[in-house]
Amino acid sequence: MPDRTASPLGADLAAFLQGGVGIVAASRDTRLLASVGRAVGCRVDDDDATRVTIFLVPSESGVLLEDIRASGRVAVVFSEPSSHRTVQLKGVDARERAVGERDLEVLAAYADALDAELASIGFGDGYARALIAHPPGDLVGVSFTVGEAFVQTPGPRAGAPLATP
Repeated sequence: MPDRTASPLGADLAAFLQGGVGIVAASRDTRLLASVGRAVGCRVDDDDATRVTIFLVPSESGVLLEDIRASGRVAVVFSEPSSHRTVQLKGVDARERAVGERDLEVLAAYADALDAELASIGFGDGYARALIAHPPGDLVGVSFTVGEAFVQTPGPRAGAPLATP
């Protein structure tokens, strides 16, 4: 496991992004119309901790994936239900990539973390797994370099840039 203490994202943020958070991604088309989809996990890439991969279900996020392919732009919001801590990351070089065996391990850990997070606020066991369930093989990674990062937790700092990237 790489040393996240030296990461441009920082160890705390890298752990947060890969923990029990809801993840929503967005892009836009050439007319600036938004497209949105739920991601089913995140991985802070091992080789270059300035890159993040989110995982989308193509059968549910087809328009979003089309817009990402066309523009390379993505904005991703990560929000922890129990605290409302929320972070937004933006990138302009988003590209699809295949999902590998290591990614499946990351996704399994994410499902466990999200399930525990939602259980801590009263949702039943397995609720998170049902929320992020997808047919086998219906999964794609979208990797991007973090170009901008913002605090989006409700309150006076919402919208403020993070001190990262």
